[in-house]
Amino acid sequence: MSHRQAAFAIKDTARDKGNPKVLAKGFGVVAEKILRLAFDNDVKVRTDPDLVEILSAVEVDCEIPIEALAAVSEILSYVYKETKNQSVNDAAEPFNE
Repeated sequence: MSHRQAAFAIKDTARDKGNPKVLAKGFGVVAEKILRLAFDNDVKVRTDPDLVEILSAVEVDCEIPIEALAAVSEILSYVYKETKNQSVNDAAEPFNE
C-alpha cells in the first residue's frame, strides 16, 4: 500500500508564547513543493509516519497538540544542533579561491 506524500513546516515559538506551530502543510504535489523549498534552503527534513498522522489533523497556524510535542521537540533539538554544528564547521573551513 503506498502512502500519499505529506510535508509540514513547523515553527518553534518563544517558550512564553505556547507550543510550536504548523506554518504550512501539504499532501501530494503541495508536499513535494514544501520539501523542495526545504531542500533548496538547507532545512533539515525528517520522515516520521506516526507524526504525519498526528499533524494531519492540525490546521495551519495552530499549535502542535500535546501528544506530538515529544516528537516535535526531538526534531527541533536535532535541527538546532545541526545548525550549530554547520555554523562551527563553516567558521573552521578556510576560504580558498
